[in-house]
Parts: sequence; structure tokens; C-alpha cells
Amino acid sequence: MTSDLIGAHPDDETFGIGGTLAKYASDGVNVYYICATRGEVGEVSTPELMTGYSSLGDLRWAELKCAAQALGLNDVIYLGYRDSGMAGSEDNNHPQALAAAPLVQVTERIVKEIRRLKPEVVITFDPIGGYRHPDHIAVHNATVKAFHASGDFQQFPEADTPFQPQKLYFHVFSNKMLKIIVKLLPLFRRDPHRFGRNKDIDLVSLVEIEFPINAVIHLTSKSVSAREKATACHTSQLGGGSPRRGILSFLTRLFGQKDTFIRAYPPVINRRRESDLFAGVK
Repeated sequence: MTSDLIGAHPDDETFGIGGTLAKYASDGVNVYYICATRGEVGEVSTPELMTGYSSLGDLRWAELKCAAQALGLNDVIYLGYRDSGMAGSEDNNHPQALAAAPLVQVTERIVKEIRRLKPEVVITFDPIGGYRHPDHIAVHNATVKAFHASGDFQQFPEADTPFQPQKLYFHVFSNKMLKIIVKLLPLFRRDPHRFGRNKDIDLVSLVEIEFPINAVIHLTSKSVSAREKATACHTSQLGGGSPRRGILSFLTRLFGQKDTFIRAYPPVINRRRESDLFAGVK
């Protein structure tokens, strides 16, 4: 069996979904990460990390390779775009920025990889990209179109032989969990309106959006350990801190024993939650 995660940046394979990927890789599933950018707009927590790297993109791709090994992924594939930064930043207008790329172009590149790797299960971001990152939203939109186009021989005929995946999931954070986090953050003297390393994520506004949860993957201690090792690989994105300390570590211990998903395809016909993304796969 094979699963593709289609994401935007180095670290999207770890922060949020790493435990699930590690679990399936450990179970013998061929897990691939199709990454649209090299994370060129991220920031380096300490300048010394750039030693030996000609660009931030090179550093972050090396971190991704480290994390992929820790999670047990088969491979990572680069789609060839540039990190667009958060909404409203100048990087949105870069000629190679993912958020500025034509949707049909991004879709075709994803179709080509789906047809080559032949995954039964495809995973990507929810419709708002988790926290409204323009690259996440661009990947979501292109992946949804690519999922349905991959099995249609009339669409993108030059992008390899048609192949139709069986299931499509969006990773989503539990609304209940977000509400608890919003209440807890002030106790740590953190503003839930200005969350994240760059204080550009408004968690309060995210609480107002509630997606259905159709699948819950409970993580084993082995997969949690693999996620922790992968997290440690992304040193440049940890703000100079340890992945085992601080508010993020506390929240991970509190809520990080399971991952939650929307099942986008096939359509959900009842409220029963799946405990396996490969349930029903032929």
C-alpha cells in the first residue's frame, strides 16, 4: 500500500501529521512526501545553522531529509516552487511563488506524481490551509483537483498513465482542541491572537471555523517518538528552543497522541469515525 502527503514546506510532514506518517511507515506502507517549496521564506533561529549551506532553502531541505528518515518515509519529492510567505507579504509576488502559480500548472505537477507513485490514499491540508497560509491553501486547491483528474485519461494526457487513488483526506486540527489552547495560552502569557514564531497566526479566528472530523488516528509510543526525532531535525524552525521544552512541547504532550482528519473522498454517509485511513481500501 502507498500513501502520498502533499504539502507546501519542509516541516509540514512533521508538525501536525508526523505521528500518522510514522505509524503507517512503520506498518509497511510506502509513504511519500510531495513538497511544493523548499521553505525559502522561513527564518533561521540562530545564524550559525547556516554554516555549510548556501541558502535557507538548502538548509531547510536538509532538515526535511533528516525528518523524512526519522519518520521512515520512502522519499520526498520537490515540485519546484518557491515559498510565498504569509498572506500580504512581498514574497507573495515572487515570480516563482507557489501562491502566484496558475492552479492548472500546480495541479498537473501533482497529477504526474500521483500517477507515478500510485497511492491508494492521498493526504493534504484542509480548505483554509490549517491557519490560512497561502501556500497551504494553494496546495489544497491543486491537490483536490489533481485527485479527481489523476484517473481521467482526458486530463493531462502527457502526465503519465492515469491512476485513480481511492481515498482523499484533509488533516485538520480539532476545534475542541483549539478552544482549549486559546484558553490555556494566556496562562503562559501568550496572546492567542498572535500565535506562532512570527506572531502572525490568529488562533481565535480559527476557532470560529469548525470542520467535521471523520477519522482519528491514535498514535503509538513508537510513532510519537519518531515524530519527536523528526521535530528535532527542523532546528531552524524551533525558534532557538528545544522541541522538549516550552509551550509547544506542553501542548504536544497534552494533545499530540492522536491526529484528526476530514475524509473528502469517498463522501461520508454516516457519523462513524474511522480509525484507519486505509479502511475499505481494495
